[in-house]
Parts: sequence; C-alpha cells; structure tokens
Amino acid sequence: MKIENNHVVSLTYDLYVTEEGEKKHVESATTERPLVFLYGVGMMLPKFEEHLSGLAVGDNYAFSLAAADAYGEYDDAAIANLPKEMFAQAGLPEVGTILPLQDNNGNQFQGRVVSVVEDAVMVDLNHPMAGHELHFNGTIQDVRPATQEEIDHGHVHGEGGHHH
Repeated sequence: MKIENNHVVSLTYDLYVTEEGEKKHVESATTERPLVFLYGVGMMLPKFEEHLSGLAVGDNYAFSLAAADAYGEYDDAAIANLPKEMFAQAGLPEVGTILPLQDNNGNQFQGRVVSVVEDAVMVDLNHPMAGHELHFNGTIQDVRPATQEEIDHGHVHGEGGHHH
C-alpha cells in the first residue's frame, strides 16, 4: 500500500542539521518508537510529506529540506523582551530555559531565554530548527487507510496515536 492522503503512516527517521559545515544528529524515531501520523491533514511539514508521497512499506528514503521549506529562516527580530515582573512568583529563569508562552489569541508556543537584563528577560521566539537545512533518512514501517474516526478527528488513534 502506498502513502497517500488519509493514510496512517508509521516510519523511522534520523534527523540531521548542518552546523559549521558538518552534519549533526538531532533526533531519531526508531522501529520500537516510530513516528506515526495521519498523512495529508497538515500534521507534518508539507515538503516532508511531499517527499514521502507514493512510498510503501519497506521503502527507504533520504532527502533534505531547505530552511524555507522547514521551519523558516532565522528571524533576528523574533526576540521578545518580557518584563521581569512576569517572573515575580516563579523566579527569574536561567539562560537556555524553554518557556511555555501564550499569545493574546490563546495560541501556545515556546521561547528560549537568551539573556536576563536589568529590567527584562530576553526570549528567542524562533523555532529551534529555524534557519537550518534538515536532512532526513529512514524507512517506511507501515501504511494503512485511516479510520473514519481518525479522519474526523484529524489524528491517529490507537498504538502510536492519540487515546481518548
């Protein structure tokens, strides 16, 4: 069975980024802990899915995504100054701490503390992979049609997926 929209895909991968001219391993999904997702519903990076289209169980893949096709270019302007008063109860975070944040519309995201200055905590709002070319290689482990319930809910149920 080939990968197409509204199919549940299970795969392994190794993800690398290039830093200072060398490939650096970032993360993996293994046979024991594969990545399982509903293909074609916007869960994954569009170009990631595009490279998997038409593959079948047992197929190996290897491809790279430019930063623009992954998490975007690094934006120097995406640094926020958070007033120190925000941290009065919890205490000031250390540089490198990942903070859970929420915008005025209730959207949740994360920021990484890059410095603590006199009156503010400086937080980098770029995705950690922004500005990086991503290199993937792996194997397709399983492909099956999604159930109607999975399609209706927009995610995988059962093993490797969401449990209600």
